[in-house]
Amino acid sequence: MKKKMVSMLLVAAMTATMVAGCGSGSGDAGTTDAGTSDAGTTDAGTSDAGTADAGTTDEAGGDAVTLTWAVWDEATTPYWSAMADAYMAANPNVTIEMVDLGSADYMTVLATELSGEGSDFDVVSIKDVPGYATLVQKNAIIALDDYISADGVDLAQFAGVTDQVTVDGKLYELPFRNDFWVLFYNKDIFDNAGVDYPTNDMTWDEYDELARKVTDTTFGSQVYGAHYHTWRSTIGLMGVLDGQHSILDGEYSFMKPYYEMVLAEEADGVCRTYSDLTTEGLHYSAAFSNGDTAMMNMGSWYIATMIASLASGEYDSSVCGNWGIVKYPHAEGVEPGSTLGTITGLAVTSATDVPDEAWKFVNWASGSEGAKVMANTGNFPAIMTDEVIDTITGLDGFPTDDASKEALEVSNLYLEVPYADNVSEINSILDTYHAMIMNGETSVDDGIASMNEEVSAILNQ
Repeated sequence: MKKKMVSMLLVAAMTATMVAGCGSGSGDAGTTDAGTSDAGTTDAGTSDAGTADAGTTDEAGGDAVTLTWAVWDEATTPYWSAMADAYMAANPNVTIEMVDLGSADYMTVLATELSGEGSDFDVVSIKDVPGYATLVQKNAIIALDDYISADGVDLAQFAGVTDQVTVDGKLYELPFRNDFWVLFYNKDIFDNAGVDYPTNDMTWDEYDELARKVTDTTFGSQVYGAHYHTWRSTIGLMGVLDGQHSILDGEYSFMKPYYEMVLAEEADGVCRTYSDLTTEGLHYSAAFSNGDTAMMNMGSWYIATMIASLASGEYDSSVCGNWGIVKYPHAEGVEPGSTLGTITGLAVTSATDVPDEAWKFVNWASGSEGAKVMANTGNFPAIMTDEVIDTITGLDGFPTDDASKEALEVSNLYLEVPYADNVSEINSILDTYHAMIMNGETSVDDGIASMNEEVSAILNQ
């Protein structure tokens, strides 16, 4: 009954914040920079989540403590209050006061706030890696390593993410939310074509073959075997799943096979063209919910959108209601469950006069108890325990097949944007040449050569 109520409230919250529907060009709320995902702002849930067992801490019943926490979009992002309420319930001596800095320029505003004298923030939410880099460089947040060591925090539970935001051997944030990429698919399309469903262990070659099997190029009844949104991450980052490459390499030949695969699919009508998508402004949610897309690589945040939009009737269940997910495809020899991801983290400020208490909240929120609260709001926490997976897959509207549940088990999570001092400049260069390659303004070889040349110049400064 509780799962059903949470699911109903999830639908209500998602419906209020989403403007996506079958055949429309709009979709998930949130800001989407080139090459990045909607992850930070497509949220759903209910303050009911605060009723999750928050556990207790050593501070329960201690001296009164007030923690000031910087967040964004408090009114439309229920997990903020759910997390605060659950922690305060378990720690009656602690009061958490949230300050909403808005979402559009959150990290810029936060950096300005923390640069001034007398900042009141004790805990801050970290929205993206470039913003995190700025705060580290400004000495606005403290290294957490001594706390992590003293409390025996097992960083392995974060599937390798913390290694990718470690700076000169030090870690300044812990993730509490994680959105990772999976493969969405329309079961009816596969059934109608007499083709087996995608699996949780597919190479990119097998995926390409499968997409071609279900494609129908007949005018007026087209079926697209695959769909790629216009972000660079949907294509260029397929190659980082081997754990050997990232956008910081300065040499990007590892992206070539994936650009060639998608451009060949475009030429053969297997997927919509990049130029058509940019011209028409077709959002990925409309492309999948139209019912003529067999497979789409997208982040886990879209699961909540599917559940909410089908339940509200904004998506036509007769064309896209029979859906599922599987793990992200991978290169030959790469472990299944290796995927791309984005994180939302928490950090302790350098200005706080209660760093120990601030750390205890950060540790709780990013740990197993905070994960329960996140899962009960319909969001994905940074650690995916069996209990968390059971909570999410138990929501009304989540696909009932075993493969979809198994798809939530991540073995290796590689950040779309790992830490680097100059990551914003690198992102901009790669985005520029991604668009040029996909628009046919330059060849794959020439585009990658330009990426190599311009990023290497930055790295060698």
